[in-house]
Amino acid sequence: MDADGWLIRAQRRPSPFCNARPAGAAIDLLVIHNISLPPGEFGGPWIDDLFLGRLDPQAHPYFRDIAGVPVSAHLLIRRNGACIQYVPFGERAWHAGVSCFQGRERCNDYSIGIELEGSDDIPFSQVQYQVLATVTRDLMAAYLGITQGRIAGHSDLSPGRKTDPGPHFDWGRYRALIG
Repeated sequence: MDADGWLIRAQRRPSPFCNARPAGAAIDLLVIHNISLPPGEFGGPWIDDLFLGRLDPQAHPYFRDIAGVPVSAHLLIRRNGACIQYVPFGERAWHAGVSCFQGRERCNDYSIGIELEGSDDIPFSQVQYQVLATVTRDLMAAYLGITQGRIAGHSDLSPGRKTDPGPHFDWGRYRALIG
């Protein structure tokens, strides 16, 4: 990671959907998500387009409801293990929405959001787990408040509203890889 909070091994695609964290906010939560656009389809340009604010609402019927929604994540890990970073880790990405973790609301203020290209009903790839584990170890070294107990799924922050990373995310496998 460089001094500005960009992962050196990731492609940079700066999102306009971010801002400064509140003064004094310590980064101490890692949130795991999943995303596919359109749902269940992988590899296209649509995730970039969503996070960069250029999603064409006419390109697919599903996009009509989400085009123009200001949303971002810090990092996306594609199915092939490629990393794309949209927001430097020190800034606030807009990934968690209305959220609460261990009694503390506004999780975007103090968290890092990582999207895995995937869906609730399809297993993630081996390389995604490997890359996620490597990135997690790097983040835990840089942000000491992120511990095993401070890693959660989006579903943990917004129960009843969000389901990701979903039932096919293997938490045991992931936690074994991060040590």
